[in-house]
Amino acid sequence: MRTVIGSLIALVITMLAATGSWAQSYQIQPGDALQVEVLEDPTLNRTILVLPDGSINFPLAGSLRAAGQSTNGLSSSLASALSSNFNTPPTVFISVASLAPPPLLGGVGATGPTIDVFIMGEVNIPGKFLASEGTTILQVLAQAGGLTNFAARKRIELRRADSKTGVVNKYIYNYNGSGGGIQGNTVLRTGDVVVVPSRRLFE
Repeated sequence: MRTVIGSLIALVITMLAATGSWAQSYQIQPGDALQVEVLEDPTLNRTILVLPDGSINFPLAGSLRAAGQSTNGLSSSLASALSSNFNTPPTVFISVASLAPPPLLGGVGATGPTIDVFIMGEVNIPGKFLASEGTTILQVLAQAGGLTNFAARKRIELRRADSKTGVVNKYIYNYNGSGGGIQGNTVLRTGDVVVVPSRRLFE
């Protein structure tokens, strides 16, 4: 019995070591979802999406290059970017919450034409989504598990790059359905990024 328990413990230790080694050597890719924890300020803890251009956007730090870096490397970069907001450089932990889904090859498993859509911010399941053509912004938010309690429901952003100029245009969507901006039935295009910001203190 002791031999069996000892073997199981050894197996678990080996698996943990292998997982740690993989995490240190893995290079972050666009479409990955990253779990970020800031020890000194838990209000900054969140899951963020690596955008198609390989960058991330983080409060108080702005835009940072993430693709091609290890989680340890990005942790150091983010800590440096945040350091001006703290008395001492903060302790940042980054882990891969979910990997970018593999591209759909040759339409295998698809029921029709599909598009890649990215969702980040205050949704329950951020990440890269394979959506059917004709999917609306409201439908893809539902696919992402809906909004969190911290979502700025009136300031949801649709970011769409102009195919000719490369300029990213930003459109505002009010989830509550009032005011100007785009509507919930706005049809998404491949490469669209939906950003759900955090609500302000009295918003």
